[in-house]
Amino acid sequence: MKYQVVRNVKYDYAGQSYSTVYPNLHKYPATMLPQIGIDILKELNVSDGRLLDPYCGSGSSFASGLECGIKEMYGFDINPLAVLISKAKFTKVPINELIETRKMFRNDLYEFLKNEANIKTLMRPSITNIDFWFSKEVIDNLTIVKHFIYKIESQNIRNFFLIPFSETVRECSYTRNNEFKLFRMKEKDLLSFNPDVISVYFKKFDDMLFLYSNFYFPKLKETNIDVQYAKFQPQNDYFDVVLTSPPYGDSRTTVAYGQFSTLSNEWMGIDYARKIDGMLMGGTKLQHNISKGIIADYISQINKVDNHRALDVSAFYNDLDVSIKKVGNSIKKGGKSIYIVGNRTVKNVLLPTDQFIAEKFEENGFKHIITYKRALSNKSMPSRNSPTNETGKTVNTMLFEYIVACEKK
Repeated sequence: MKYQVVRNVKYDYAGQSYSTVYPNLHKYPATMLPQIGIDILKELNVSDGRLLDPYCGSGSSFASGLECGIKEMYGFDINPLAVLISKAKFTKVPINELIETRKMFRNDLYEFLKNEANIKTLMRPSITNIDFWFSKEVIDNLTIVKHFIYKIESQNIRNFFLIPFSETVRECSYTRNNEFKLFRMKEKDLLSFNPDVISVYFKKFDDMLFLYSNFYFPKLKETNIDVQYAKFQPQNDYFDVVLTSPPYGDSRTTVAYGQFSTLSNEWMGIDYARKIDGMLMGGTKLQHNISKGIIADYISQINKVDNHRALDVSAFYNDLDVSIKKVGNSIKKGGKSIYIVGNRTVKNVLLPTDQFIAEKFEENGFKHIITYKRALSNKSMPSRNSPTNETGKTVNTMLFEYIVACEKK
């Protein structure tokens, strides 16, 4: 069965970015535009009840929900950095407390820096290949900043201070900053790279405080936004709407969320930071390819070329299927599910993820309402890539995104 797809230019948002509606407080890969959620929620007349995002990332769906008047929202993610970003953005913390804490934090930090011997009292962090990614001076200064952040007693305030710390870790490392994957700068660029960690940190903190004070804080009135560091577990007939943008494929071959977050997560003490991509959808391998449903023929085509990649793809769709069952069970009758996805190409086979999602929701007691096709002009992804890693052989990456809306019967 082919589910209806309508090309809708209204949802293109040409020339717009995430920050057109809500400035982002921290970079994060492949974030959903809040504009999409705002407009589709309004179109489906969703303005109250409980909203769920089972793969919440940095919290785009919560921004959409806030703009539509939704007061109660729940999110889940297994990337600690993603959960930290969402919590910092959508937890109401009095501005005067942040300003006062910053003042004490800064005074304590500069007092500590007056004596160079003080750094010897602090334990060097456990970071994989730390000297490959950071200079000794940067390591020392990041260690000092981290030390004083973790002396902040309030968890909510500490979360706020950790966001600019994470950004500083990335900016002051030897990583190529325009990449989401971990790539080291060229040797010639290292010679002139000497960042001032303390200045970078306070600049990022002050920029974040301005954005939080002016764009987030005023909207956090009588809201309950609960973000959990966990995989979503079903809660029968509990949610009125699900608004989410799940991964488009396994992290190893699409967007490497874990790799992007690795250094930040390690600096914050996450000892399995380098295993996160393997924990996400598609991380657990299957022994057999999917042989039923819309996706089966496409996987069969990939299997003729590469059995291993076919099994990778099958693993991803199997995990997505299991997740949709859990999500479907958790939505009330008459409730809506809205999934924003891209259809990726594997071995020159375009995989209809939008059709798969509609099919699976219908198998779980839903009726497909509509799928909108929008031009993907504003996502942080390369327009072409080289899946074979052969010089000169590139293909287009995703050019369109799909908004799949279903209703529980």
